[in-house]
Order: sequence, then C-alpha cells, then structure tokens
Amino acid sequence: MVSLFGKRREAAQPAPTGVREVVRGFSIEVMPRTAAKVEDFKGLLPQGTRVYIAHIEGTPIEDMVATAKRLGEAGFEVMPHFPARIIPDRAVLEEWVKRYHDEAGVTSALLLGGSPKTPAGAYDSSMQLLESGLFDAHGFTRLHFAGHPEGNRDIDTDGSTRLVDAALHWKQDYAGRSDAEMAIVTQFVFDAAPVLSWTRRLREAGVSLPVHVGVSGPAKLQTLIRFAIACGVGPSMKVLEKRAMDLSKLLVPYEPTDVLSALAPAQQMGEIAQVHFFPLGGIVPCAEWAKRNGGAPLQAVV
Repeated sequence: MVSLFGKRREAAQPAPTGVREVVRGFSIEVMPRTAAKVEDFKGLLPQGTRVYIAHIEGTPIEDMVATAKRLGEAGFEVMPHFPARIIPDRAVLEEWVKRYHDEAGVTSALLLGGSPKTPAGAYDSSMQLLESGLFDAHGFTRLHFAGHPEGNRDIDTDGSTRLVDAALHWKQDYAGRSDAEMAIVTQFVFDAAPVLSWTRRLREAGVSLPVHVGVSGPAKLQTLIRFAIACGVGPSMKVLEKRAMDLSKLLVPYEPTDVLSALAPAQQMGEIAQVHFFPLGGIVPCAEWAKRNGGAPLQAVV
C-alpha cells in the first residue's frame, strides 16, 4: 500500500493493547490555517475529541474564534490557546475571553506564557492570566497549563527547574480555590522516561493536577528534529539522534508506538491522564494513525 507520506510500505500492524488504551480519548492540536484545509472534521476525528487551537503570534482573533465555532458546532470540545506574552492588555484579554464564550460557546482554555521572549504588554505568564479573574467571570470551566518535563531554559535560564516547579505549585494551590477543572499538558517528548520521572517527582512534592503527555504524531525525521530544536526539547532528543544513525529507519516515518507503549503502564496506574498529539507531520496522518491505534470518543477523561 502507499502511505500518507508517499512511500510504499506494508500494511500497518495492530498496535499493542497498551498503546490502544493510552491513545483512547486522545486530544489533538490544530491551527486556523491547517483547520481550514480540513473539509470534514467529523470524518477525521472521533466525536467529542478535545481539540486545542494553537494561537500563533499574528493570527487574527477573528480566525481563532471562527475556527473554534466551526469545531464546536461539529461536536468537539474546543480549547484555544491564550499565550500571555502576545496579549497587550486586560482589554484585549477580556475581548478574547468574551468572544470565545459568547460567539463560539467555548468554556475551556490552555493558558501559557507563549513563545515570544518579550511580552507585548502586561502579561508574562499563565499565572497572571488566571489572576485576571476573567476566565471565571466568563464561565470557563476547564483550564489547562503547559508542563515542561525536560525543563524550560526560557524560564529557568540556569538549567534548573526551580521557577517552573514553583509555578506548578502555585497552580496547584489555585486549583484548590477554583471551581474550574485544571490539568497540565506537556511539551512533546520522544522518550517516556523523563516525563514519568518528572510526574512522580511532582506527586511527591504535592502537585496532583492531572498530566496529559504531549507526543508527536507520525512525521518525517527531519521534520521532528526541526520542531524539537525550535521548541527546546531536552534529553528525549536522543531518541531522534539514535534514529538518525540507523539507516534502516532513516527514511521511514517516525511513529509514536514506542513512547506510547512505555507510557501505557503509567496511564493504567493513574500516573498520567491521557495523551495529547502534536500533529507535526500533519493533522490528517496524525488523526488517522490515532484512530487506527485505539482512538475513541472522549469518555470521562479529565
């Protein structure tokens, strides 16, 4: 058969049982410009899938809200990004929150600092967005935050995890004061070991927020390396480096089977809640891979 990557390959083998369980109830991410190329989301994703909408700097809010409305009307739970550093002031933040809620029925959001190193205005972190009180005031009932199992040198420039750890403790405390359901969604990883070590360390330190582990969907190795470098992926980059040295795998698209197999026992024990796909190789091949390998409608996943 011919794969979505244009190369002849053998028919896909069924995923191991553990992989199918951890993929069930997956979430996925889109951008307005990629969503516009998808004619039928109902035919692409399981009903009820949680769809994050990435807000890249420069994307008009009109495009974001229109994408959210389209996905919501198609029966998906919509979770737009709110990158703090691209929001100039409280008036703009309130406009965005209100428009998502009133025009698209959105009640979920991913709050994060964002990629720009220099804030556009008053906001520099997801904590400041929370402290605005606007999400509670406009009926948002689910709020997620970014997690960095391999650290974040933009925040902890000394290579430690001191500041990102302190932020998660702050959010844990905030969750105890809020009626909103809260969880952590991580940067994508290619190796389960760093994220599981990080998750267990959080639990020992009293952070009990559910963890959604970010993984890449199927993609060419060159594409993954480019995104991994741009996004500051840490030790799990070694998985890609090892793959690049193996000539038998160099031209074969990466699939996340190994990392998901390693995550499955932790998901069964409740150490992680679910997986979140970054469709770095395209949303269509990612969604189709997920469905083939256990993706199913969202049911009682936090």
